[in-house]
Amino acid sequence: MTTTLNESVPTDTPSARARKRGTKVRRQRVRAAWTYLAPMLVALALVAGWPLLRTFYLSLTDASLSDTTGAAFIGIENYLVKDDGVWYGLLADPVWWNSVWNTVYFSVISVSLEVVFGIIVALLLNAEFKGRMLVRAAVLIPWAIPTIVSAKMWAWMLNDQFGIINHLLMGLGLIDAPLAWTADADLSMWAVIMVDVWKTIPFVALLVLAALQMLPKDCYEAAEVDGIHPVKVFFRVTLPLITPALLVAVIFRLLDALRVFDVIYVLTSNSSSTMTMSIYARQQLVEFQDVGYGSAASTMLFLIIALAVVVYLYLGRRQLGVEK
Repeated sequence: MTTTLNESVPTDTPSARARKRGTKVRRQRVRAAWTYLAPMLVALALVAGWPLLRTFYLSLTDASLSDTTGAAFIGIENYLVKDDGVWYGLLADPVWWNSVWNTVYFSVISVSLEVVFGIIVALLLNAEFKGRMLVRAAVLIPWAIPTIVSAKMWAWMLNDQFGIINHLLMGLGLIDAPLAWTADADLSMWAVIMVDVWKTIPFVALLVLAALQMLPKDCYEAAEVDGIHPVKVFFRVTLPLITPALLVAVIFRLLDALRVFDVIYVLTSNSSSTMTMSIYARQQLVEFQDVGYGSAASTMLFLIIALAVVVYLYLGRRQLGVEK
């Protein structure tokens, strides 16, 4: 007795019924998840979506701070326009591109240092020693201090006339004369990075410490029995296991760093050597009262941050081996 290739496969089998039930359960869970998320998505659309759309619309007008309702639609002239053979607009402004470079430079250096020092601090806090809980609480103090307060505190300490930082460095013989940390174009960016790293190391350390607390102990016991060097254990065992926590820490810190405003504005105000995209947009909106141009800068800031996050998440998924 022969069978044809087109013979139907039985679908009323136990395995087929189990698959159908599994599919039905997954669909019910998806519907339930969307039901629970719906209020939050509506609130997010109202709180974040509408201002974003409004900002994008204003970027296509000639709105000013004194008159936003009577603004005329001018298209992409705030972004780029050619007049008499000369390009004008945000994308042709060297000050804007300088602020983009400053933002990227600040973000890469500060986040990298925060990750390195955050891992070191987390490893120290994860060790067994007397008074560990007290030290853990003390480490979080910089993160708990409001950014404006900590920036102003550091502005006083970095002052070239009465700042304690210069006093200590001169006392140790490391410098011969006081340094203008926040006024010197060669030092101001590094001063800002130092303050930001000091404040946000505890945040990274806390996330890494939480990941270290969840690591299985048997891996380290086996490595100790085999006599593997602790440095090799860190790079071969610890670091791969805490990579997901590091990805979360970096994405949060990257979002903060790319839109940094307060710490830089308090320390250096509108200095060209430290001007970021947020400070540039604020200058156009408030000081120059050009809402249309400032909105264009804000829109570009949003697009750059969104692009950076998408690229980072894509690379992170590949690093973790997550398939689409």
